[in-house]
Amino acid sequence: METKVLSTIEEIRIYSDPYRMKILSHFQRMDHPVTIKEIADEMGEVPAKVYYHAKKLESIGMIYLVSTKEINGINAKYYDAFKGSVRIKRDDGADETAKKIFISETQRLFSDLYDENKKKFLNAQNMEKPHGNLNNAEVYLTEEEAKEFFEIITRFTEEHHKRKKPDQIKYDIFTTITKTLEN
Repeated sequence: METKVLSTIEEIRIYSDPYRMKILSHFQRMDHPVTIKEIADEMGEVPAKVYYHAKKLESIGMIYLVSTKEINGINAKYYDAFKGSVRIKRDDGADETAKKIFISETQRLFSDLYDENKKKFLNAQNMEKPHGNLNNAEVYLTEEEAKEFFEIITRFTEEHHKRKKPDQIKYDIFTTITKTLEN
């Protein structure tokens, strides 16, 4: 499984933008490469706005150009989303101001992801048949076991991110695994 490492403040700002996260999510749901216009149409947005933000995502490798096809004299560009895990890694050689900005941007990203998933979880409780599971646990793992656990979850979500059978229902999964210091 490939891992994309984001290590600059600019990369994290590009990735953490909520609108760009929505665009990326639409690309990830597609089962084939698509044009930015197709994503804009699916989102009900103006193509120019989506194009601007998609180009930012392309600049950090979160989407990439797969092919170009000429249609009625216009070059249609087909993109696909990065499929793998994203790791945020601070440059330990950065000055204190850069470290503070890095932490602030990382907190904003995590807060936005958490808030969006919290809304989905709470909305599921208002359904006719409420459903949602929450698990919060401390586990003891070696570095290798932690990596293996994350890879299992990533493989599972990659295998099941598209509907394959009519009876399948969409579930949202929000997972973190964090090394912590014992108190």
